[in-house]
Amino acid sequence: MRIKQIIIIILAISFFLQPLVFSQEPNKLDMPVSFDWRNINGVDYSTPVKNQAPAPTCEAYALCAALETILQYQTGDLYEPDLSETHLYFYAGGTYRAGYVNIVDAANYLIEHGVPDEGCYPDPHRPFDYPYTSVEGWENRTVKITEWGWVERTNEAIKQALIDHGPLAACFYLCKDFQYYKGGVYKHRWGEINNGHVMTIFGYDDENQCWIIKNSAGDDWGENGWLRMHYDSALFAEWYGKDTGIMYIEGAYGNIKPDAPKIYIEHPRIFHSYILGNEYTQVLRNVPSIQKAAPRIIGPITIEVITENADYVEFYLDGILRYVDSEEPFEWALDSDHGLHIIETVAYNDKAISRDILDVFVII
Repeated sequence: MRIKQIIIIILAISFFLQPLVFSQEPNKLDMPVSFDWRNINGVDYSTPVKNQAPAPTCEAYALCAALETILQYQTGDLYEPDLSETHLYFYAGGTYRAGYVNIVDAANYLIEHGVPDEGCYPDPHRPFDYPYTSVEGWENRTVKITEWGWVERTNEAIKQALIDHGPLAACFYLCKDFQYYKGGVYKHRWGEINNGHVMTIFGYDDENQCWIIKNSAGDDWGENGWLRMHYDSALFAEWYGKDTGIMYIEGAYGNIKPDAPKIYIEHPRIFHSYILGNEYTQVLRNVPSIQKAAPRIIGPITIEVITENADYVEFYLDGILRYVDSEEPFEWALDSDHGLHIIETVAYNDKAISRDILDVFVII
């Protein structure tokens, strides 16, 4: 009788403890129905959408988009870090001729060397390889990561990785109908695989069955530069061996806020034309005799820059110093002849310098 009682007691204890044991395992019911790094308890940790065009630098743009968000989340400060995608692309071994940088090499570069801020190596938006170098002392202005890894290619694993690690750099195969995306939830309907592209997954939405993705095609693309892609239309690519094509990074550290000036050429802008100073979006972007993306200029134009923490700005034309402005707003009236020209701006303070560079095509 005593043995039967003991057995009954053991079975009863096992029955009541069973839910406690199961509760230690991942529970799909505990996963939120939506998650977005643009809305973590009401805070948007993303940084502004950028435009990689016309260069094939998507791997670097996707990794930097993830890293910039991680930096803001770790610090709790929405200071809009701006990392140099072009530095990461070239220094990690990428070339425009090859059309890509191996994302594994880029991630390893982030561990070993890190990536500096944009002012060390601005993106000139050129469709060809060229001699390159970052400003002197860029090694002291870098942000590094402690690790990276692949995420299992299941919806549950991707969702969990987004929550645990941050935005994910993901390699996609894209079908022909994707190039006509304007907004809404993208669902593949027609056309074969057209190309490959790396973008940054920022979240998911189970109600609409979609991933929330940041692209690098400018804020006039898609939904202000963003995309919602249906779960069933996400074709993740295995470009790098037999791995999943979905990468997480974490453990950001380094010179997170370098005491350096910031400078951006605000006017003129890529893929725009200027007639007597008035701005127009370029309709015909592929003109054989004009470098793709370069602003086209007819008549006089003033080069205008946005700066932070800058004491003065130098303006160069084709490598020759043409003007120094020591009072805000920093600007310079361009005076050049017909053809392709390189405009470079250099901002100074007592600690460091930063650059921005832009190719322009002067018509008359």
